[in-house]
Amino acid sequence: MQGAVVHFARFEDRDVIAELYRAVAAIEGGLARTKEEITDDYVDGFLRKSLESGIALVARQSKDQKVVGEIHAYKLGPKAFGHVLGELTIAVHPDYQGLGLGKALFTRLLEEVSIHRRDILRIELIARESNIKAIEFYQKLGFQIEGRLANRIQSVGGGYESDIPMAWMRNMI
Repeated sequence: MQGAVVHFARFEDRDVIAELYRAVAAIEGGLARTKEEITDDYVDGFLRKSLESGIALVARQSKDQKVVGEIHAYKLGPKAFGHVLGELTIAVHPDYQGLGLGKALFTRLLEEVSIHRRDILRIELIARESNIKAIEFYQKLGFQIEGRLANRIQSVGGGYESDIPMAWMRNMI
């Protein structure tokens, strides 16, 4: 991840995060949402929730401070799930994929939870079953497959495929 720095996102980053998400969504299968679904309200919503109850991080390119990656997760709401961060989403700009930014963002997220967020015992994400590379990457980070949600997501080609729920859990020993 040479040439980029990961730090906490601020609400003022919302416009550049929206641009990033639109760039990633423009690629088939880049995100579950289409480019048109990346609205200002959508970005404002997840960013507010992440800043209030979860974690939001951005990766900025060192030379010009351009946001080239973002990861966020937030508490689900009900008190019974107060120990869980969910709705985890990561986006890395297409021009910067394969350079270790995703790993750097995830590593920092897991470090923050492990060191500073003792209230969080579990982080959840959902991966599209066809995204084998992502599933294997998440497993290397310590996420475990917890099931299969059959025909939950419409594929790029128009068919349906399963979502794979995964979770990372704090070592409770």
